[in-house]
Amino acid sequence: MPPSLSVKTEQLPKSQVGMSIEVPVETVDATYERVLNRLASRAKLEGFRPGRAPRALVEARLGPAALREEVVETMVPEVIRQALAEQSITPIDNPDVEVVELERGRPAQLKATVSVMPEVTLADASGLKVETPSVDVTDEMLDRRLADVREPMAEITPVDREAREGDIAVIDVEVEAEDGSVVPSESRQAMEAELKEGVLLPELQSAILGAKVGDTRSTTVKFPDDYSEPMLAGKDGTIKVTLQGVKEKVLPPLDDALVKQLTDGKYETVDAYRAATREQLEESAKAVAQMAREQAIVKALVDASSVEIPDSLVERELASHLDSLNRSLNRQGLRLDRYLEYLGKTPDQWIADERPEAEDHVKRDLVLDEFARREQIEPSDEEVNDYIEQEVARDDELKGQAEELKRGPNSRRFFAARLRRLRVLERLGEIAGGSKPEAT
Repeated sequence: MPPSLSVKTEQLPKSQVGMSIEVPVETVDATYERVLNRLASRAKLEGFRPGRAPRALVEARLGPAALREEVVETMVPEVIRQALAEQSITPIDNPDVEVVELERGRPAQLKATVSVMPEVTLADASGLKVETPSVDVTDEMLDRRLADVREPMAEITPVDREAREGDIAVIDVEVEAEDGSVVPSESRQAMEAELKEGVLLPELQSAILGAKVGDTRSTTVKFPDDYSEPMLAGKDGTIKVTLQGVKEKVLPPLDDALVKQLTDGKYETVDAYRAATREQLEESAKAVAQMAREQAIVKALVDASSVEIPDSLVERELASHLDSLNRSLNRQGLRLDRYLEYLGKTPDQWIADERPEAEDHVKRDLVLDEFARREQIEPSDEEVNDYIEQEVARDDELKGQAEELKRGPNSRRFFAARLRRLRVLERLGEIAGGSKPEAT
């Protein structure tokens, strides 16, 4: 059994533990001897057969600094492992170690800083008050859904009037940067665009509405920092648009014959189809309201709980985010460095910008994991297997992979974590205060 160490610990900010370690002189001298024996057995010095050179000569040839470095590399990892075990400390990353003193015939002095899983001061979930507004299904929402269903069957007809919402506008677009130069990649001729939310920039759509054929209008747009065109990213640009034509979309009337066609005969009347569509919208509204409530409860719990987040966990989250971004860009045939250039950011700037969100993610995960531990929410192997079967049944891309996913340790961890998180959300919903939303 190795000689015991003298270890003093202190709590440091950000869930770190400081250790002051004194290594017995016997351990120091024994390590020097072991290192010298190993080096002498490998040494090739002129006049001596390999491994036969005297240790004193090997030590003189190596020099005290190099020998000390060899001793540090040999002894420090063993000492740190022993100190962590003796103090029952479980690190979450490699300790930062400083060798304060190390020489033969004297105890060695080390200092180490270790990041550990933080303690979470968990708020009382039963005391959370979360009110989520109900989501009502109005006649307007129902009419909009029924119009969306008929839209692929609409007739497109040119009209001689001003542009209105829902029309298809034929436009020429010219975009100028802040210095007045035209941006060729953003300019278009005879482009057709539907005047509906989410198709055009809001400023551009506002400029077109009410215009007549031949009218030219301008609007200033603040482009986002991550815009793909470097000449415009994070800058103001001027968009000039000339209306060349207006086309109106005419939906077919919703009658019993069309209902039968749309539903393959499942519904025979407009009233029956409207009632079924309203029911679908209400189910969707309930799901949206439930999701909003879950998110509100989680946010309330996380905000009311406290935890010192170790930098190492934030760095791990940032590394994971960057790796995911890199893989996504590679699938699109893009390079990460070029993407950051488009954003006008260095890697350090990207990390600084993403750090607050990474800290929020880490805190949320720590709080929810602590809630799961307190509530003893841990799916059994059988429950994980059943969950994998359910997910495979509803995902065409996973068809036939159930057994493989059950056997794979990484896939099992993934599905177990998802199931655990679902159980956490269910339990939070059961015990958190406030009213549950209902769709009407």
